[in-house]
Amino acid sequence: MPTQSRRTFLRNGLAAGASMLIPRPNLFSGRVMTVRGAVPASSLGPVLVHEHVLVDFIGAEKANPDRYDRQEAFNTILPHLQELYKRGCRTLVECTPQFLGRDPLLLKRLSESSKLHILTNTGYYGAAEEKFLPASLTAETAPSLAAQWIAEHEKGIAGTGIRPGFMKLGVDDVPFTENIRKILLAGALTYTSTGMPVAIHTSKGAAPAQEELRILSEAGVPTNAWIWVHAQNERNPDAFEAIAKQDGWVELDGYQRDQTDEYVRLLLQLRKSKCLHRVLVSQDAGWYHVGEASGGSYRPHTDIFDYLLPALRKSGFSESDIHQLMTANPAQAFSLRSSAS
Repeated sequence: MPTQSRRTFLRNGLAAGASMLIPRPNLFSGRVMTVRGAVPASSLGPVLVHEHVLVDFIGAEKANPDRYDRQEAFNTILPHLQELYKRGCRTLVECTPQFLGRDPLLLKRLSESSKLHILTNTGYYGAAEEKFLPASLTAETAPSLAAQWIAEHEKGIAGTGIRPGFMKLGVDDVPFTENIRKILLAGALTYTSTGMPVAIHTSKGAAPAQEELRILSEAGVPTNAWIWVHAQNERNPDAFEAIAKQDGWVELDGYQRDQTDEYVRLLLQLRKSKCLHRVLVSQDAGWYHVGEASGGSYRPHTDIFDYLLPALRKSGFSESDIHQLMTANPAQAFSLRSSAS
């Protein structure tokens, strides 16, 4: 987007009533917003950047905390987080969006009891054929959506005082629908006011990733504030290098223990191409399933620590490499920009 067009885009946001939408500098603040408040990015320790503790797939119009017993969920989830803490993990980024089971009160209680830092999010998830977008979206504009997400960051979610630390959006394949373009533009406007990074579920490979990056960049979002979620679904590793060399974050978040050799090969290749500083890893594990007896089968969050990291060390990864991948990269990726409070 040419400079004049970007100014027009931002000015239109202001005119639509989102009065706090102003351009922000692309400088890291060194702070990360967790469910217990802002903390120094340097205090995060090893991080799992894409996990879920609870999800509800009923759909946007029916999702509701009344559909599950929060105490039962807490009792099921907490031992898994305690095991994760024992492995040396210190921060978990919880990626369940609004209308899919996001529960900030549950997350805060789990954080306090497990001693893990936990991040939650704001934004709308437009993947899965838009099943998890509310019907009210039709009447919304990008600026009005952004105003809601900014309010969550500044005041807290639904009166809880618990603030999101990043945006979680979701897309399907290109070409994007009007709804998808709307939430991407709302994400751009939200970034200009809050400095929150933008993590986007992108399960269809590099083509939608490049398109969302183009839209965000033209709207003034720096590439290094954007996270390509589920990048592992792209089968051409050259696409990872292309995004990394544009300063985007390549998130390989679907790790399971039977994929250890595949992930080791890929991470070795990214290190060789000098792209390791733009890579994030996680498991997409957990998933207390609302609607299933006792939450169904909960997958532990510990496989990266039990299997992948030992395999990387055996393959020649230094402790400096491990620190880059598990600690330094997430701290940078999830830091607020300097103007965010």
